[in-house]
Amino acid sequence: MKHRPADVGLAVKRLQHRHHRALNRALAPLGLSLVQWDALRHLHENPDASLHHLAVLTFQTDQSFGALAGRMVDRGLIERLPGPGRAVRHRITEEGARLRAEGQVIADDLLAASFRNLSAAELDQLGALLDKALGTDPENGAAHP
Repeated sequence: MKHRPADVGLAVKRLQHRHHRALNRALAPLGLSLVQWDALRHLHENPDASLHHLAVLTFQTDQSFGALAGRMVDRGLIERLPGPGRAVRHRITEEGARLRAEGQVIADDLLAASFRNLSAAELDQLGALLDKALGTDPENGAAHP
């Protein structure tokens, strides 16, 4: 075996870390961090999502996402709306939508450059292999998003 699982796992983590650093730098002129842009992206894809759902999607605790959401409400990027019972729903504002879209262009360009050494077929193969490796989430039995 040419690539040990531990080495592949480390390479995935290194690439993720490289992407995090580069995206934080690239999004800074918009006044956004990667974490904020990611929250906007997930909220765009999941309108009226609960705090807990957004926390799960963004790999944060409910408490951490609550603090982030509060700062984003203060900046006018998202709004909180009453939901059923005690639930609070979140919605992206016009300004948040504008910054999310601008950030998407930045992210798309940066990630395309990151994978520029792969052919289209290799990129598809990498995506398929990662999907296969992710498989079903052992914590909740669901396929990865």
